[in-house]
Amino acid sequence: MAGVTAVAHRGDPYLARENTLASFTSAIAAGADAIELDVRLTADGVPVVLHDPTLERLWGHRAAVADRTAAEVAALTGGGVPTLAAALAVIAPVRTLIDLPERSPALAGAAVAAVRAAGAADRVYYCGDPGALRAVRAADGSAEIALTWKRTGRPRPSLLAELRPRWLNYRFGLVTRDTVERAVAEGYEVAAWTADSRRTMRRLAALGVTAITTNRIATLRAVLADGARRG
Repeated sequence: MAGVTAVAHRGDPYLARENTLASFTSAIAAGADAIELDVRLTADGVPVVLHDPTLERLWGHRAAVADRTAAEVAALTGGGVPTLAAALAVIAPVRTLIDLPERSPALAGAAVAAVRAAGAADRVYYCGDPGALRAVRAADGSAEIALTWKRTGRPRPSLLAELRPRWLNYRFGLVTRDTVERAVAEGYEVAAWTADSRRTMRRLAALGVTAITTNRIATLRAVLADGARRG
């Protein structure tokens, strides 16, 4: 199971609140090769790290991020929602997978600009809504893209040609040996999300995926180490 990239989903959410600097730090300490995080855009155009469109689930406020400035988001969360710039600085020891959950060219452009400003383009790649990924490709012709795929049908050839992804990033239940073999034959690497059971982790690694995203990064690291020992 050597060569599988261990991707921490929103950090280490069972030990620290998801998509926070503490969660990212915990995941790196647990052996993550990459951190997946979600980005939203504030009313004043600042990319911040949050999965949901509002602060309600994690922070107890119904406020929509898009309706608040970055300063207001920071005030409402006690500084708990980091800017993308702050997250990239903390995650510098490993790679960052930026998930763009909404079809917003403005969000994609702001994320790419923040990555450039941080000098982090060589350690960042992107997944998320295909519309957002189109905007990423338009903003950065050399960006590394992981095409997120949730359907049983294969991605359209026209979409693949437009996005030029390095990765096909499948929901874990869609991954079969045929899925992997076809992707590899066409020159893609295969990633899978979000696998939290040991059985699923082992199955995916055995099928030949080269990246696994999980909420349980320490468990995934242990599964991969055990597989490497077994040969």
